[in-house]
Amino acid sequence: MARLRTLTVVTVAVLALALAGCAESTSGGNTGGSSGGNGNDNGPIKIGAVLDITGAGASLGVPERKTLEMLAQQVNDSGGIDGRRIELLIEDNQSTEDGAAKAASKLVQTEKVNILLGASRTGPSLAMRPIAEQAKIPMISLAANEKIVTGSEWVFKTAQNDRVVIEKIVDDMTAKGYKKIGLARDASGFGEGVAETFTELGKDAGIQIVATEKFAPDASDFTAQMVNLRSANPDAVVIWGIPPAASLAQVAYRKVGPKVPVYQSHGIGNQVFLDTAGDSADGLIAPLVRMVVADQLPENDPQKQTVTTFINDYKSAYNENPSTFAGHAYDGFMIAVNALKEVGTDPNKLRDAIENVSDWPGVSGVFTMTPQDHSGLTKEALVLVTVEKGNWKLLEGQAG
Repeated sequence: MARLRTLTVVTVAVLALALAGCAESTSGGNTGGSSGGNGNDNGPIKIGAVLDITGAGASLGVPERKTLEMLAQQVNDSGGIDGRRIELLIEDNQSTEDGAAKAASKLVQTEKVNILLGASRTGPSLAMRPIAEQAKIPMISLAANEKIVTGSEWVFKTAQNDRVVIEKIVDDMTAKGYKKIGLARDASGFGEGVAETFTELGKDAGIQIVATEKFAPDASDFTAQMVNLRSANPDAVVIWGIPPAASLAQVAYRKVGPKVPVYQSHGIGNQVFLDTAGDSADGLIAPLVRMVVADQLPENDPQKQTVTTFINDYKSAYNENPSTFAGHAYDGFMIAVNALKEVGTDPNKLRDAIENVSDWPGVSGVFTMTPQDHSGLTKEALVLVTVEKGNWKLLEGQAG
């Protein structure tokens, strides 16, 4: 199948004003009528999204919701898809697996959406997967764990696999000679398998996990975990989580943890992390998307135009910078829209079109999907960054 065409997103001058009235709405686009699902060729095209808008994942789901609403507005203002408007239906799963399953069932069975986006995190996405598979409707998750897509026919995702993130970290640890690693990880699905993957990928370099501590996604006290990691005498520490927990763990690490370098996961790429972690974030290393250092990229970077346009559009609409999670939503929405533009709403053709995305420059990386890889990103989608005086800074040698 031919490669998907990249949709040129037109910035709407009055976008911020147009969105202001619907910022608190859970649906966008054309909300009139009920046609459009199940591959019909008439009426609006229904895009359903299940996001962690409240609860532990709110720092992910809120910017994702804003992104989807902005993009739906842009597409509709430019004439829709072959003259059909997008009807965007957004459900809040309250950061729970049960909430995600119920929301996905509603969107698929009652609303009869043409494609499903979400969820924001791994656990809720895994709860949605069997619903999409059974209904034979394409789903694009915005979460990270590779289990979301492993062996799946109908489910894709836009966040980098945790495996490629760990590859990036292990490469840096190997170059610096770190051998003994302390790990503090999220106890939810996002952190599952992280220790095992570090052990697997670090084996040849002699890297081993000498201590693993877990924390709940809504934890607020990390003193015990950091004291235990300090006692293990590691060469470096990895904190694997999302804000606010990852931020508070970073603060505790600086206060009572081992006095060694610290790595964070790709789950910290938003302003919430920086604001909550404060000065304790300075000096950390994290593999993040190019968007957070867009102004530091060379002009020939294949993603620079995409990320720069997205940042400008988002800032125009919401007067704030987008997070990496907003970028995951951008990629999921645009991959869906490009496929809908190419093949229409027939679910089988839509699935095939997504699986054949090739060399598409998104916000999270340059995507190439295959039947064996429904994530489509390698470690090259990430760059190592640090934090300097509250700002993201690209580490030397990471661009170009």
